[in-house]
Amino acid sequence: MPSISETAVEMTQFVLPEHAGVPGQIHGGRMMEWITTAGTIAASRMARGTVVLGAMDDIDFLHPVLVGEIAILRAQVEYVGRSSLEVGVRVYAENPVTGQRAVTLSSHLVFVSVDEDGKPRPVPQKIVPAGAVEEALVAGAMARRGERLARFARKAEKLKEATEEVEDFRWQFESARVVRPHEVLFGDFMFAGKLLFDIDEAAGILGARYTRGFGMTACLDAMDFYSPVRAREVLTFKAGLNQVGTTSMEIGVKVLAERPRTGEVRHTCTAYLTYVHLGRERKPLAVPPFTPESPGEKRRWEAAMVRREARLARGKRLKASLQNETELSP
Repeated sequence: MPSISETAVEMTQFVLPEHAGVPGQIHGGRMMEWITTAGTIAASRMARGTVVLGAMDDIDFLHPVLVGEIAILRAQVEYVGRSSLEVGVRVYAENPVTGQRAVTLSSHLVFVSVDEDGKPRPVPQKIVPAGAVEEALVAGAMARRGERLARFARKAEKLKEATEEVEDFRWQFESARVVRPHEVLFGDFMFAGKLLFDIDEAAGILGARYTRGFGMTACLDAMDFYSPVRAREVLTFKAGLNQVGTTSMEIGVKVLAERPRTGEVRHTCTAYLTYVHLGRERKPLAVPPFTPESPGEKRRWEAAMVRREARLARGKRLKASLQNETELSP
């Protein structure tokens, strides 16, 4: 049975102008797509078959990857359950001129091994941690698993929220599109990386309309995927402005999937993204002020403030952790 390091996958991508969102730096949705690609490769190798993305932990962009730099994504399987796998992904930005590397972000993704009908299938092999460092990674993965189970237990509450209408929201954006056959990876399941790209795109459009400027994806809060999306289904993206800070704002995106033949609509996921308003020199700019007025706006504002405090605390822990790694490295 493999150790964690033996499951590692490394992807290397030049960041080209076609990958940019804000001028001169990578589109946040594109980076999410690449993260999912690297994670899927590692998970499918371990599962020896089809895997679908079931959950994603917080993604915090510590700094942007610029056009002309090299993005290096390292993914490794850190925990295997009966039919689920946790994959850790870390992204580095490399300056090709100096060779200097910097950690851009870290995240953990949970995949579910499924059969042709989308039913959970046992993973045929387990992880055997090699040494204290890998044992610590497994312990961390098990702790995160407990947090996800608690989060997923609130699924009924989240599904109820998904049915609420948002007519009283002054700033919202809605779009819909069909899942095309070339966007599937296994069978007729849509590749989750494409969905994440669309989520970031919908939120980014709303942010650009509100600020009348550029916005950089700063983070994506942990999210769960309640059902896989299949080819030729209709996806609807409903984005709403939740909260505004000095130079940042939170935008929520609810995703619905519809089967055209039956008319069945189901809640696929809800994402909360934070954007930083940028000027043309990529320096933070003040976001236009916003005062919540309707009951829906006030409710979302209050919930967003709780998430904001959690993000600030999380950012401090992440930076301290990376600083410790730097100090301990030879």
